Amino acid sequence: MEQSVIEFHLDSGSGVSPYLQLVRQVRHALRLGLLREGDRLPTVKEVVAQLAINPNTVLKAYRELEHEKLVAARPGVGTFVTATLTDATLAAHGPLRQELRRWLIKARAAGLDDESIEALFMTTFRNTAQEDIA
Repeated sequence: MEQSVIEFHLDSGSGVSPYLQLVRQVRHALRLGLLREGDRLPTVKEVVAQLAINPNTVLKAYRELEHEKLVAARPGVGTFVTATLTDATLAAHGPLRQELRRWLIKARAAGLDDESIEALFMTTFRNTAQEDIA
């Protein structure tokens, strides 16, 4: 059987429900081109074993992704990606990722921990988004 190309992780301190974290991780992987059409998601059993969560949580996430027409379940075979979220701007991701990586190194060198970095990024992100709307 083919190996799944995504490995889920949960952040219990994020305030985001586990099922929604799984959905977002699949969407992000689709957006970044890490998951492509035809790729198999981990089975419910594999995710439960890896993350020690309730099977219904995984099923709920997979149903949500199916509802969005991003994946399709094939009984007895697995759940497979049926759509992608990548766009023409994917080529810009490499240089932007390098720039962001350099910024993260500077932030850590300035003494910020991961939580502080995330708070700074999200606050700046939201403020910029609101300025763009105004």
